[in-house]
Amino acid sequence: MMGRLWLIMMVLVVFTIALMWLIQILVLEKNYTKVAIKGIQERLEPVEEQLNHEDLANHQSLIPYLSKTINGKLMIVDSQGRLEEIYSYGHQLDLDEDEKNIAPWKRIRDSGVYQSILDGEPFNREVRDGAQLIAYEIGIPVLYNGEREYIVLIQNFTELNSVLDMNRKQLIFFSVLLMIASAVLAHVLSRKFTKPIHIIKGTVDRLAQGDLTAVPNLKLDDEVGQLADSVEELSRALRRVDDLRKEVIANVSHELRSPLALIGGYAEMVRDIHWKDKEKRNEDLDLIIRESRRMSEMVNDILDYSQLQTGYLQLKKEWYNLYEIVESEVLFCEPSAREYGIQIRMEASEKEIPVYVDALKISQVVRNLLYNALNHTENKGEIIVSLQKEQDGCLVEVKNPGNPIPEEDRELIWERYQRSQHQAGRREGTGLGLSIVSTILKAHKMTYGVGYEDQMTVFWFRTLEEKETT
Repeated sequence: MMGRLWLIMMVLVVFTIALMWLIQILVLEKNYTKVAIKGIQERLEPVEEQLNHEDLANHQSLIPYLSKTINGKLMIVDSQGRLEEIYSYGHQLDLDEDEKNIAPWKRIRDSGVYQSILDGEPFNREVRDGAQLIAYEIGIPVLYNGEREYIVLIQNFTELNSVLDMNRKQLIFFSVLLMIASAVLAHVLSRKFTKPIHIIKGTVDRLAQGDLTAVPNLKLDDEVGQLADSVEELSRALRRVDDLRKEVIANVSHELRSPLALIGGYAEMVRDIHWKDKEKRNEDLDLIIRESRRMSEMVNDILDYSQLQTGYLQLKKEWYNLYEIVESEVLFCEPSAREYGIQIRMEASEKEIPVYVDALKISQVVRNLLYNALNHTENKGEIIVSLQKEQDGCLVEVKNPGNPIPEEDRELIWERYQRSQHQAGRREGTGLGLSIVSTILKAHKMTYGVGYEDQMTVFWFRTLEEKETT
């Protein structure tokens, strides 16, 4: 990853440098020459009228002025195409003194514009050596000593090309320097960026190997910091799951040990002592049957929860009367409630409440909520089961007297194997009760929760109206 980040940064740098070169060559250098040519034309405008209508011989100072204006050479050619005079930067040159002085004239004479001079027609052209502009020439027919003659103005771009060459060399130097600095900086930045990712990866590897205490310990205010926080939260969640795993082993071991001990003890008692006493024998056998059912219920809860969580258990929805489902579960739990002198009272606004649900699963929800209420209700207390028909469904509430559940525990109680302190010392059902309730209600897309009002803890869920469920 570090190598890919470095490569991406370097590609961006190379793209930037290439863009700089394109701008320099295709835009800036062309603009330099265009500005220079435009400058020549602008400097000629003030004397253009004199060149076209007046005799240059009457304005001897105009010729040196024109030579200075274009910062180049000025040549005077007669009508036969013979070079008469040549000026450079305001000074007249000796035609025989230096071959270099007439080299531009030879270039013009050998070019296509020579015919324009002979015909007395004006011209201007760019002289290039390959792609490089080396001179700009302007030909103007004039009157000189009463004769029709011709002047040629030549602006050399030698100095400009030298400046441009120097600029290119500087650009090469800065490009190389930028590449080296960018490579070093990209290495440092990519290493700095990937370092916390390596730390997070190492933490995840340690978590995968079973070290649930591993945390990244990174404090960053960006997406990587958020990822580190998520991994830290994952570590806490895994530790909590591990604690829950240990707790469920202890809980299930304890829950199974008690009924197994009772079943074994009473079975031996029936065999050895009460086998002739019909009344005692039936009492012992009833207890054995009750404890066996409790164990079976516990195992079924565990299996149902596992299947719901993994998605193997599908809901089988049909139309049912919710009142009958709840009433049936109230009747089922009343024998257990009577053992402790607890009364279960059912309140309903209507006795016909059609719902589209999996009846067995909703029955399991109501039963687990009743078991939870029994576990938290003191002897001779009262549990209220309420069904209130609403415009968009039905509100089902199971209320039991007791202290309110702390706010920080109201989310945790829906997790598996979470138990709060049982006020009455009873342990009806398993530690999976509320987690099964939560899972089934979520599968039905029903809302649920827990509250506290009138000194009673209220567990509730809300069924959906027909148009939402179908």
